[in-house]
Amino acid sequence: MIKIKSDKIIVNEDLFDGFLYIDGDKISKVTKEDLSADEFFDFTGYYVSPGFIETHSHGTGGYAYTYATADDVINACNFHAKFGVTSICPTSSAAPFPVMKEAVENVSIAKKSGKVKPNLIGAHLEGPYFSRKQAGAQCPTHITPPVKKDYESLISEYGDCISRWSYAPELDVGGEFCKYLTSHNIIASAGHTDATYEDMKVAIENGCNLVTHLYSCTSTVTRDKGFRILGVIESAFLRDELSVELICDGKHLPPDLIKMILKIKGTDKVILTTDSSYVAGSNIKEGNLTGTPFIVEDGVCKLLDRSAFAASCATANVLVRTLSRDCGVSIPTAVKMLTKNPAKLLSLNKGVLESGKDADVIVFDNDINVSKVFVLGKAI
Repeated sequence: MIKIKSDKIIVNEDLFDGFLYIDGDKISKVTKEDLSADEFFDFTGYYVSPGFIETHSHGTGGYAYTYATADDVINACNFHAKFGVTSICPTSSAAPFPVMKEAVENVSIAKKSGKVKPNLIGAHLEGPYFSRKQAGAQCPTHITPPVKKDYESLISEYGDCISRWSYAPELDVGGEFCKYLTSHNIIASAGHTDATYEDMKVAIENGCNLVTHLYSCTSTVTRDKGFRILGVIESAFLRDELSVELICDGKHLPPDLIKMILKIKGTDKVILTTDSSYVAGSNIKEGNLTGTPFIVEDGVCKLLDRSAFAASCATANVLVRTLSRDCGVSIPTAVKMLTKNPAKLLSLNKGVLESGKDADVIVFDNDINVSKVFVLGKAI
């Protein structure tokens, strides 16, 4: 039995002053009772929080998930843990399909190796079924409409290791691809898309329940012969079925836009993500993202012509820091969007500090610097 004491235990968007007990790999209780235990940690003055759940990262610490090895996957996942990530979905960018398949295979190998310290939930495929107009930093050369033989073959072989697939709904005629994903318990997420509301309705009807990095490569209102047509952004605000992913690195979205999204969508339907490239947490100043060269400037990855961002350099703790420091969001509420909300999306027994939940627990200071990480009850 492990006993943790703090006056800042995050419970239901509030702070609790008392004790958290871990029994094996589960949380036993959060209580005022001072009980006996085998190990005792006094974190008074520090926040005790559920572990962060990273749903969308392309790498960190110099290690990537695409064009990489299984060891790269292991090293990147373990580097994320330094910043409070206890569960992760390694993300592959659009690439030639054999490369994307190899990326999923490497995630599978890494997961089975026992060397990954956080919980490796499964791969996130970001592409290649995207809109070329909304490619962003995705390499246009690799973008295609859905290819049935490819995705069916990949899912038949590695479906148990794929947690999520981002795609452009307007390319999915009749919602066939979306329906195939959701029938195999894979989250279908609208991303890098020029979809209209009509396209989104088909996607939602077939199980799409997430928008990949809202406002980054997502369509908005257009006009056809004078008549306005809703895009993905408006669909996200209109439809309660959709959760939205936000890159809250302090660069991709200005604070006032984040405040607007939270006001309209509410904090229960927002999931924070780094969308980090392999340069996150490193001193790398330039590189290549699966065919797209970039530079690191002003704390963010930019295309060489500086016309757009290519990816973020953020680590997970930065997301909570940005929301609390720049957007006026309480730390417990910010934490919810990086713990409870993604856990619900991914159907995980995690994300909150309560009896029976997985004992993924982190400790951080007022500036969200992480000092201690427990995964399934073990300090790592």
